[in-house]
Formats: sequence, structure tokens, C-alpha cells
Amino acid sequence: MSKLNSLCRLVTLLAIALMVLTGAAHAADPKPVRVALFSWPGYAFWFVAKEKNLVPEIALDIQIIEDPYQSFGLMSAGKLDVASSTAEYAPLSAAEGNDIRFVAYTNPSHGTDQIIVRPEIMSAADLKGKSVAVLEGGLTQIFMGIWLEQNGVSIKDVTFTNLIMDDAMAAMLSGKVAGAEFWEPYAKNVKENLAGAKVMADSATPFWSKNGLLADAMYMRKGFIEEDDGKTAALTLKAYYEAVKYWREHPEEANEIIAKALKFKVEDVELVIGDGKDNKGGIVVYGYSDGGKFMGVIDGDPELASLGQHHGQITDHFNLVADWWQKFGLIDHKPAFEGGVSLTPFKVLVESGYGG
Repeated sequence: MSKLNSLCRLVTLLAIALMVLTGAAHAADPKPVRVALFSWPGYAFWFVAKEKNLVPEIALDIQIIEDPYQSFGLMSAGKLDVASSTAEYAPLSAAEGNDIRFVAYTNPSHGTDQIIVRPEIMSAADLKGKSVAVLEGGLTQIFMGIWLEQNGVSIKDVTFTNLIMDDAMAAMLSGKVAGAEFWEPYAKNVKENLAGAKVMADSATPFWSKNGLLADAMYMRKGFIEEDDGKTAALTLKAYYEAVKYWREHPEEANEIIAKALKFKVEDVELVIGDGKDNKGGIVVYGYSDGGKFMGVIDGDPELASLGQHHGQITDHFNLVADWWQKFGLIDHKPAFEGGVSLTPFKVLVESGYGG
């Protein structure tokens, strides 16, 4: 009986040990995080984070979806957790009352965005009565609107034509539109293929650098932000900033990862994001410190590239975009900041002791 009891105890202990080991293995399984972006180097740091497994606690499932509004729709339906896109959606999200939140300001434009006109256009006034190509509901429309008004032309004096970059380039070359907003590498391609095309405005000038309108952002689903007290959302933000850090330390390798994922030429990736240093002429990639300062979560003003931006500028950015969406008739009132922006992931990441 004693031997039988000992055997039973041994079997029981082995079973418990197996349960503990199995539980530990399950506890160590990375949390899946579903991310979407469209084909743009400024968003593609996610591929670096995934390939190098920079934050093992999460498993990035990355999709390329060319229409950001499709990504936002999937987020609202709970089928995506994170999206990288341009930085104009927060007031629209707040006005609609949906669950999408702007959580990080990632890449201010510093030359990659340009307003280009056909050879026969000499000034903004020459665009009156003509069509200009923009992405309606996007920052390109606001960029064009501000530039027109700065030069004495009302937004009602032109026809805004909603075209994606490939179609806008074709429309410019054929003369169907007299001007358009392009980002790189499309701006380069227009200038190379349309003799006499003129750049009338670009995001490298101090006015645009300082107001920070033209930029990329990270969005998260509200339910995802709230999971496990924001820890997974903070780890996801960490993965992005670890990828930026890796890119700064290994720019050639990282740019090749990005080019392969996007099916871009490496030189076109470098045209947009550069080689790990300040990239005046493309976009300026903000890391953890400057991103946190712009969002008002880390003390001080953003320092990279000395763009003239200030601590907590996300509030000014939100208000500027909201004012223009009212002017364009996309919203009928200025919504609450908290309805479109969440500082929780950044705060949880800072509180974790992460230093970037």
C-alpha cells in the first residue's frame, strides 16, 4: 500500500508539474496584434518590428490596406487593432462617436508633400475655375485649402477632385487637373515627366514645419487600448519605437526590410525616410522622446530637426484639423478632443519605465 501511495503521489506531482509547465508556456504566448497600413515607407517600421521580433510579448499581424477608411471601418468592427495613416482622422472619429483613437504623432512631413501645378499656371489665381487633385477628407485637401487662401483664392473658386496618387499623377500629365498635392515618390515622378511643372508650396518651409499639420499618426481601437489596463497597447507602441530605434542604428538593413515589404525601390524608401538621420526633404521620423513630447506626455519640446514644434501640440493640431473639416462641411461642430485622441498607451509606456 505504501508503494502504491508513493506511486500515486508521484503521478500526481508529475501531473501538477505538467499543468504548471503548460500554463507557463501558454502565459508566454505572444499576444496577437492586428495592424494595417497603406504602401508608404513612413508607416512601414512595423515590418522591422515584426522581422526582428523587437517586442516578443506581442505577435504583429500586418496587412497592407490601401484605403485608410477601409482600415478604420475594420477597426470599428473589431477586426483590426491598430492602423497607421495620415494625421487628420481624430476630429472625424470624435464627431462620428466611433471607437478609433489617435495615440501617437509619428512623422511630420518636411518636404515630401508638395503642391505642384502645370506649366501654364503661374500663380494660385490662375487656378480659379479649374480642378485640383487632392484626397478629399485627407490632409492634402487641407494643405491645398490653406495654400489657396494664403494666396487670395477661396476654396469655393476651385473644384476639388478626389484622386489617389497614381490617378492624380495621370490627371496632371494629361491636363485634366491644373494642380495637385503629391507626396514622394509621386512628386518626383510628376516633375520628371511634366516639363515646366512648378512646385508652389512644400512642407519643408518653416510655416508648415512649425504648425505640424502634414504628418503621419498611429491609431488604436478603444477596446484594444482598454485591454489589460493598456499594457498590450503600450507594448504595441513600444514595438513601433523599438523599430525606429533599430532603423537609426541599422538604416541600410531596415530600409531593405521596408522596401521588400512594400515592393518599393530602396532609393524611394530613402527618399521618404532617409538613412536613419534627420531627413529634411522627406519626412522627419519621430522616436519615442519627440513623439511623447508632441503628445504632451513627456516633458519638453520636440527637438529632432528643430522644426519649431512644442510640448502638447497635439491639441493645436486637433483644433486646426477640426476647424478645416468644419469649413469643408465634413463635420458641423468642433468635437471634444478626448473623443478622438487617447494618451493612455503613451502614459502606460512611460510609467513602465521604457526609455526608448
